[in-house]
Amino acid sequence: MQVELIKDFRFESAHHLPMVPPDHKCRRLHGHSYRITVTVKGEVDPEMGWLIDYADIKAAVEPIRKRLDHYYLNEIEGLENPTSEILAKWIWDRLIDDLPLLHSIQVHETCESSCIYRG
Repeated sequence: MQVELIKDFRFESAHHLPMVPPDHKCRRLHGHSYRITVTVKGEVDPEMGWLIDYADIKAAVEPIRKRLDHYYLNEIEGLENPTSEILAKWIWDRLIDDLPLLHSIQVHETCESSCIYRG
């Protein structure tokens, strides 16, 4: 049986988007209450009855979440232009080795706007 497991994580960060026009509102320094949705996909182990322990997902994500929480994203290497798209791939690149069943990263920048990246 194939399933997808989904776990959400939250962090607060500030950023600005340096590539947008000077009069664009996102060019100014501002912050977001980000929500990251991590999805893993695969076959359920018939003996265990699960795909992976949710605690293993949390253990893999937590160092990344801590690196982003209450930081200015533009100062983090690789996030000099921290759009949702770039942030989703940045998280994927740091997570895939520790979470090989990774299927997607969804970055919720606001309650109404998000980006899904599937490596």
